[in-house]
Amino acid sequence: MSKKLAVAILNWNGKNWLEKFLPDVVRFSENADVYVIDNLSTDDSIEFLQTHFPTIKIIKNNKNYGFAGGYNEGLKEIKNEYYCLLNSDVEVTENWIDPVLDLFEKDSSISAIQPKILSFNNKNYFEFAGAAGGLIDNLGYPYCRGRVFDDLEEDRGQYDDETEIFWASGCCFFIRSKDFWEQQGFDERFFAHQEEIDLCWRLINSGKKIFYTGKSKVYHVGGGTLNKQSTQKTYLNIRNNLSMMLKNLPFPKLIWLIFFRLCLDGIAGIYFGLKQGFPHLWAVVRAHFGFYGQALETLKLRQKFQKEKFYQSKWLIFQHFLGGKK
Repeated sequence: MSKKLAVAILNWNGKNWLEKFLPDVVRFSENADVYVIDNLSTDDSIEFLQTHFPTIKIIKNNKNYGFAGGYNEGLKEIKNEYYCLLNSDVEVTENWIDPVLDLFEKDSSISAIQPKILSFNNKNYFEFAGAAGGLIDNLGYPYCRGRVFDDLEEDRGQYDDETEIFWASGCCFFIRSKDFWEQQGFDERFFAHQEEIDLCWRLINSGKKIFYTGKSKVYHVGGGTLNKQSTQKTYLNIRNNLSMMLKNLPFPKLIWLIFFRLCLDGIAGIYFGLKQGFPHLWAVVRAHFGFYGQALETLKLRQKFQKEKFYQSKWLIFQHFLGGKK
């Protein structure tokens, strides 16, 4: 008989991560079914799982669909009431599941939840991908409680609360399966990066809530599947952020806002080019053309209703880089 929660780990050539972190997932997830969704790995991940974790259910995708498509494809075979989408480079801790399930049971309007996400390599500090819950500013820049751009806070218990947020991190993303499929899952065109923010934004526009709980804690390595300095990561983040804004912002706000963001991206591209080399500037240019290429299809995906107030702070990029606010 299936349990209420399914922990689903997406894997692509990640045998080393599975070897390091899967034992604790199994150990501390007795109240969940554990799955590995494999994106057609070419290493020996499957053989490793079959030999060392014969009770874990393996779902084999027929190609590498990326993060978004990989989960959409694999989760079709999982029928539990709740999903936890867990990166393979995450160390879970004792009692990491119960506080999340308690929140789901308390409030049926909560669609997605994330735990406190700390750095595996510096365990007293928050981790870039999610920290203590995701927020967004009025220009569409994502940030977190505990992380603004690249500045990370030390965990001193300041975020041990349970509170509503704007987006939950994809590295440890709990969601009601019903709500996931009502939104048709992740936007597969994103491939990877910010697809969870887009999904949370769609959920909020449909009247749902996203929450954070500091009663649950995990440690994330970060950059385990794509290097932080990767030009492909720059490309995906910029293209996907623009597409997400076009899909979810209310009219007429999105017109001036996207134009302003395109200008800011141009300035950032010149900075990247001077600091890190021409390929990073070119990644910004490619991202803009990628956004233009998807724009008509993106417009067709807009929901009937977009909330007017979507942001939690204003002009974050200027406050941070010009005002020194951290």
